[in-house]
Amino acid sequence: MHERSLPASPNWYCSRCSDVNGSGLLGVGAKNIIFLIDVSASSCRVTGELVGHRDLVSGFSFCQHAGQSHICVSSSNDGTVRFWDSDSKVLIREQAAHQNSVAAVHWSPVDKNLVVSGDEKGIVVCHWYHTGDTASFFPEPRTIFCISCSPHTWSSVAVGYKDGMIVLIDVSKKGEVTHRLRGHDDEIHSLAWSPLVSEDALCSRLEDIEATSGVSAGDEKGCYLASGSKDQTLRIWSSAKGKSVMTLKLPYLKKRGSAVDPGVKERLWLHVHWPKGRPTQLVSSCFGGELVMWDLTRTGKQRWTLFGTSSEGQNHSRIIFNMSSVRLQDDRELLISTSMDREIKCWDLASLDCCWTLPTLGGFVYALSFSPVGTGCLALGVGDSMIRVWNTLTTQNQYDTRSFWQGIKSKVTALAWHPKKEGSLSFGTDDGKVGIYEVFSNRPPQISSSYHKKTVYTLAWGPPVPPMSFGAAGGKPFHSLYSCAGEGIILQHDPSKLNGEASDIDKLIRDTNNIKHKLSPHTDLSWKPDGKVVAIGNEDGCVEVYEAPSLRLLCSIQQHHKIINALRWHPDLDSPPELRCLLASGSSNATVYVHDLRSVIENPPEVPAVLTEPYRRLCGHTSKITGMAWSPHHEARLVTVSYDGTAQVWDVLQEAAVSNYRGHVGYLLCVDWSPVDPDVIWTGGKDFTLQEWRVSKQEFTKPPKGKKMVDLKEKMKTNSKQKKKNKKAPGGGGAAAPAANGEHVAGGGKALTGQELSGEDEEDEVRSTNSPVPPSGERGAVTATFELQRKSFTAMKSKDKPDLNLLKKKKPRSMLPISTSMDHRPKEDLLQDCVTLASVRHDTAPPARCVPGQGEHIHLGLFSDRQALYRMFEAEEEGHVEAGHYDSVVYLRLWSGDLEGALQLAVEKGELSDHLLSIAPMAGFEVWSRTVEAFVKQLCLQEQYLKAASHLLSLNKLYEAVGLLRSHKLYREAIALVKARLPADEPVLKELYTSWAATLEKDGHFSAAAKCYLAAGASFDAAKVIARKNDVPSLRTAASLARISGEDALARSLALRCAKDLVAAEDWITAQDVLSSQESLLVHRLHFCVAELMTAMPAASRAAPQLCASGAPWASPGEHRVSLQDRVRDAWEARFGVSQSSAGHRSAGALLQELKSAESPTPTANIPLGQVQLYSSLHLTRAVLSWLLGDDGQLIKELWQAVAWLRDAGHFRVSAELCRRLFPDGDVSVCSRKHSKVLHHAEEEPQAAAKSLQAFVHYHRLYEHWWSNSIQIQSGVPLPAAGPGDEAQGEALNGDASVEGVSPASCEKLDFDASALLSERHAACQAAQRSVGEIQERLAAMVLKHSRAQGGQLDPGENEADAQSSASGENKADAQSSASGEPLDSQGSADAGQRPEDPETLLSLSAKMSEHQKRLMDLPDTIKMYPHPDVVECCLVLLHLRRSSPSVLETLRQKAKDLLRQYGTDASAFKASQQFLP
Repeated sequence: MHERSLPASPNWYCSRCSDVNGSGLLGVGAKNIIFLIDVSASSCRVTGELVGHRDLVSGFSFCQHAGQSHICVSSSNDGTVRFWDSDSKVLIREQAAHQNSVAAVHWSPVDKNLVVSGDEKGIVVCHWYHTGDTASFFPEPRTIFCISCSPHTWSSVAVGYKDGMIVLIDVSKKGEVTHRLRGHDDEIHSLAWSPLVSEDALCSRLEDIEATSGVSAGDEKGCYLASGSKDQTLRIWSSAKGKSVMTLKLPYLKKRGSAVDPGVKERLWLHVHWPKGRPTQLVSSCFGGELVMWDLTRTGKQRWTLFGTSSEGQNHSRIIFNMSSVRLQDDRELLISTSMDREIKCWDLASLDCCWTLPTLGGFVYALSFSPVGTGCLALGVGDSMIRVWNTLTTQNQYDTRSFWQGIKSKVTALAWHPKKEGSLSFGTDDGKVGIYEVFSNRPPQISSSYHKKTVYTLAWGPPVPPMSFGAAGGKPFHSLYSCAGEGIILQHDPSKLNGEASDIDKLIRDTNNIKHKLSPHTDLSWKPDGKVVAIGNEDGCVEVYEAPSLRLLCSIQQHHKIINALRWHPDLDSPPELRCLLASGSSNATVYVHDLRSVIENPPEVPAVLTEPYRRLCGHTSKITGMAWSPHHEARLVTVSYDGTAQVWDVLQEAAVSNYRGHVGYLLCVDWSPVDPDVIWTGGKDFTLQEWRVSKQEFTKPPKGKKMVDLKEKMKTNSKQKKKNKKAPGGGGAAAPAANGEHVAGGGKALTGQELSGEDEEDEVRSTNSPVPPSGERGAVTATFELQRKSFTAMKSKDKPDLNLLKKKKPRSMLPISTSMDHRPKEDLLQDCVTLASVRHDTAPPARCVPGQGEHIHLGLFSDRQALYRMFEAEEEGHVEAGHYDSVVYLRLWSGDLEGALQLAVEKGELSDHLLSIAPMAGFEVWSRTVEAFVKQLCLQEQYLKAASHLLSLNKLYEAVGLLRSHKLYREAIALVKARLPADEPVLKELYTSWAATLEKDGHFSAAAKCYLAAGASFDAAKVIARKNDVPSLRTAASLARISGEDALARSLALRCAKDLVAAEDWITAQDVLSSQESLLVHRLHFCVAELMTAMPAASRAAPQLCASGAPWASPGEHRVSLQDRVRDAWEARFGVSQSSAGHRSAGALLQELKSAESPTPTANIPLGQVQLYSSLHLTRAVLSWLLGDDGQLIKELWQAVAWLRDAGHFRVSAELCRRLFPDGDVSVCSRKHSKVLHHAEEEPQAAAKSLQAFVHYHRLYEHWWSNSIQIQSGVPLPAAGPGDEAQGEALNGDASVEGVSPASCEKLDFDASALLSERHAACQAAQRSVGEIQERLAAMVLKHSRAQGGQLDPGENEADAQSSASGENKADAQSSASGEPLDSQGSADAGQRPEDPETLLSLSAKMSEHQKRLMDLPDTIKMYPHPDVVECCLVLLHLRRSSPSVLETLRQKAKDLLRQYGTDASAFKASQQFLP
């Protein structure tokens, strides 16, 4: 096939679009083709293609098993998975199990028959190669990005998704998900399994991780999995544990090369590859095209090594998409990488150096040209907006290519080397730009200031012509640059002054040849090598030859009948004189003509000659000619390329086909002969490839006969009548595809099969064609190809016109259909009409019953008098009415002058229009007014309310127009109309605003509704509607709005609501800022200050002190010996100016009176801690204000309430911390040492509150003492997580705390008077309350049992069970009853009369309840109002402490025992007290 070639660029944004097998054969997916490349350590060579997919290839994988390594699989966006034989390059099997685009595919390294693929909808399919069976799974409803089969377990498959999720599935269990690996935040680009089967390789690196879990890495069978994600991290996962064991952050090493356009925005793609035999080394891509080798066992910051550091320019310059590795027979391990920079690189994994680079092409090869000065220097113009210059003769690097992109930014469609100056290359682009590159310098190109409007087709260097040739001897250039573009003009550019204006040579042609008519648009030009004449091709198929420098027309070649695509002069060098004037031309009619112009050039005629017969005719191509080149080594040897997908070598003199090349897929665009090897030709085309091939090695001599050739021969045989018929265009865009793999085509009429995607207007080579999953913003509309653009503006002039019947517009309906139809009668009738009309016109005897405009002579009304015309109109109107064409009736009446009748009919039929309305004033004001009103009704029926209101304004019916808009909820337009036309105090304006506001409020548009209320003067409603959103910004805005509007009460209410929400979020500063705008809310600012101080307490319930980021300076933790109330008082005085001496609204009395109205509900366990602290701080605020007033009684009661709130809500630790903060010394009588405040209580209630508060302070200190001793006694026992009532209390009550073997002297002594906890009156009250609760439970159970028995809900067995449980409950309750307050032995005698087998009755329980309640009522109210801690519980704790601490006095111990005997009769207390009581 071909010698060397540059393949198409590998597809972008695919997780696995390339792979290499064990023999060194690399497969790369590019567009819809897989290119096969033979790689070695020193070179590479494209060996073939796998063609068959109908859309972009998204995945490719080789079978890595011995004996089957030539089999490969590919996936595509066309939804198919195909199996190929890479040796024979044939398709083995196609499977279409997917219904959507397939995103990834992988051949299992373990099972030689298993292939797994996944599509963009999340479907995973298992393909069995040997049987052709498939099985589908749906593990996750997510978009799949990559798939990797485990190299150790055949059934384990890793799937990476777009949202960052990785799942491990077991395909042997119907796709069951074994692990979900969560950690990445963005797309999973690649997955790679460790080549080692166990998870021992990284144990040394993961010691710290595994130590925390207590499990070694090798205890569980599994394998490591590496993943690369768009979130810029690599992760190593344990497949056994299903969790991440290592995270690697990409280093930022982005260093762009000089050959990359920095203006191109690119995204990150992170590919990972785990080479075989390297379990501790991982290769990954990086930000800007770098490759890094990670050492997974290395510690420290830099765990990676950069590839290609031995010399500059080795790395890729853009992001890398795929990597694959192979170990050759010489034991060298190579890594192959593909990148966005359109290069394939080979790396030596031992030295990390680049072995070779294979350039690839990302677009159509539009132009190629060998330099006439630099031998072997080949320039390529490619549709990826780059020029490649390839030194094809180098021996060290056979792909020595340089890329040029600066200043181009569009497809390069034309190239031309300077004939004398080395390295000077001109280029033309798809957007009409012309420039010159100096390829041996690093300077940007020179760009001509004269742009073409369309695509540049051809560039040519030639001698200057006027006006540029004037004064050529005075430093003007010897060569000018000529450009021909799609708009049909040829511009002459001065290469030394490209910023000057280029000249259009058409002016010179007209002036020289005295041409007055418009010139045909030009499509190509070619200068004869000696510069004496120039040939110009036109879109009408004419080729004109002009003599330089005046451009006098020598001859016109009128042989082609379609657009001229290529013109080439035979080279002069070493050619016989008779061949130097040969001109070859190619057009869109597939035939190449060669003309001998020697006689015309050597003996110019006085009158331009017209040539209609060619010198030679070369027939064989089956589609349009796109390019040609004469051989510099042979005489009259020509090569042409065509849309038929082949290149044809001709012996021109013999008109014989020499050789035909069919190696491309799709049509060809350019060709050139090698300047050094007579047998080598280079071609490029639509398949994104440049191919070098030898003439002598081609199997075929002529192009294949396709449908195009058959149509052409049939067309030549048809007569002139048949030529006028429209021909059906051949399929596939008019180009017959080449035979696959050089197969012969049997039968002249058989269409060839090949790989044409869709035709001439196929997708182009913008970056998105290489990107199955392109980034946002890069997918542009697919543009038409260069050749289609060349003929687009001549499509209608071409002989191959489309069906004109399809292009005709629909004929409008006739206004006079009846009379028109009369003109389509037989010829005899039409002639008789002429005789009849002449008789009528000249008053001769007309035929009987002949009335022009009526009956059979209706059509004659158009040619007779006005009355006849009116009669014809009447008949036509009747016909239109029957057909329902009332608009035509209206216009007929309008034409006849019956304007009012026309308007009346239009009103009746609903056919009024703007035109009729515009002429209605001609009928008078009343008619016009009625017409406008009718038109308004018609418009309302058509729901054109705005237009209807506008027409009402023309009648000065402003209020009706406003009402119309309002009734259809067009409030905005109605308000605009009222404000523009009516006074500002118009009542309807307020009504509109209010109605609109109600509608907006109903729809949830609160801000817009508020603006309406404000405009209507309803500021209160505006604030209320904004507050309905009930978030902090809305509440704050509503409060400000209410304050500005003078709604002070509402402003205070809203500001307070907003501040409370901010306090709930612990945004204290903003809360204070919100309240600061309302002077009357000072007391709430004081309250929130106290709440912030309480929240800032380092409570024992928190792991560490936590301050909200939005806290005031006073809330910082202070000294522990400073009481909380002192800190509150200092903060008030410093920040708010509130002290004992404050007066007015800042006085303590006024503030306290205002604060008494604040809500303080009953504490429950369901209230959150933050809300509990807020309520507790309310009481503390009242306490400090009472202190400032000198009211000690109210002060102690409020302090008690502050502590009780936390205690009753179940927050024991926070309550204990508050007690420590309020009373650092443990004495509740000392309110403040800083301000020397000692409390004195003369009244009974404050005294009771003080005693209760003191008891709870001692109670918390008792538990602190017990816990600290427990930690010393039992090393390793954690601090109890809660207060009394949980595990700590249980241990105390059940006697489980062991203190044996501990010295009493080692325990701390009590530093407080514990006798305050042993109050006998409170013990009796608590015992009575417990008894009442137990009796209430028994009564409830008895009532429930009775109700069930009455309803028949219990069966006999259930009754018996309930009776037993009731008896046991009563027995237990009797044992626990201690309401009498008598000792245990006396109570036993009192209960002796009742036996357990005697059941309690409702009457007996009620009597007991009354007795206990009477005892409770006999107790003082202060005991019930201000309770003490549980006395029985305190007794047990003190007795426990007595064993380990000598600080508990004997008298205290004896009193605790006595109280236990008397009141500790419930089950748990009774059991715990047995070890202390004899």
